[in-house]
Amino acid sequence: MSAFLDSDLPPDAVPRARAGDVAAQEAIYRAFQKPVRTLARRLVPRASQAEDLAHDVFVEVLQSLSQYDGRGSFAGWIRTITVRKCLMHLRSPWHRGLRWVEGLMPPDADAAGGGPADASRSGRSLDLERALAQLGDTARAVVWLHDVEGYTHAEIGALLGGTASLSKSQLVRAHARLRELLEPDGVKTPCMPVSTNC
Repeated sequence: MSAFLDSDLPPDAVPRARAGDVAAQEAIYRAFQKPVRTLARRLVPRASQAEDLAHDVFVEVLQSLSQYDGRGSFAGWIRTITVRKCLMHLRSPWHRGLRWVEGLMPPDADAAGGGPADASRSGRSLDLERALAQLGDTARAVVWLHDVEGYTHAEIGALLGGTASLSKSQLVRAHARLRELLEPDGVKTPCMPVSTNC
């Protein structure tokens, strides 16, 4: 389930922040820093790049508060900005070039599954983190957006510049790959969301 909720935000924070109130802007940052960073980290493979993108998200949010018209959730608006920025980064020629170069170099502590925090995580969640890190950028994004954030296949397809079929095929292949990476030999369990008719 998505961590983006409006509940921790004071009801008058958005209009005050729009008017330049620094305390209200700080309240927006504090309410959404964790979900923005978490989502960026799940969509972007390198922690340092995800952190930069999370910073960029907050810059855009504060600069474009006047564009939020109050229709729909403010949290959803921030989530949409986060997803858009991360996917733009993943599609950029710079990122693709960097991924190619990184393939020639040994992984460092910044890569998924390489930091000291690993020791404090449970084995199962660490296995899932490592498995997700082994998926391609598009597959990992589709898994996270569909299975965790609750996006429909039509929404994901549009975000990726394709159709719902693109999202569905990516999800099926990603689930199969995750199953290979996570299941002990001979143990078969279903890896499918509750509903696939989205």
